[in-house]
Amino acid sequence: MTIDSFQAQDTFQIGYQMGVTAKKGEVYCLSGDLGVGKTVFTQGFAKGLGIKEAVNSPTFTIVQQYDGERMPFYHFDVYRIADVDEMEEIGYEDYFYGEGVCLIEWAELIEELLPQNRTKVIIKKDLEKGFDYRKITVLENKQ
Repeated sequence: MTIDSFQAQDTFQIGYQMGVTAKKGEVYCLSGDLGVGKTVFTQGFAKGLGIKEAVNSPTFTIVQQYDGERMPFYHFDVYRIADVDEMEEIGYEDYFYGEGVCLIEWAELIEELLPQNRTKVIIKKDLEKGFDYRKITVLENKQ
């Protein structure tokens, strides 16, 4: 599925709708260049889960946990992961297969650790369609 976003509020709303329908145990893999709106999408996703506190990228802590109205939300940013062993050290499996929902920014950097069942969200700019335009592609891999 491909969705057009013409402004940051659209990207937030798409994230929000996905958060509303997210279920326990699901893993969302978020990919896109720096500055494409991954954080805006994530903030919408968190709001859809009923999280009231501010959500920002956990770049220096790898994972942040938030308590949503329906379940916990585990927000990963693995951009600075030097080695997948770092994921082992934080006990990633407890998050991936836990009681909440995971959203992983830069997930392609830890591809070998990702569960087979996951949803990939790719955000891309297309300057020909405008400075704020984003093409959001959602690919579900459910087995």
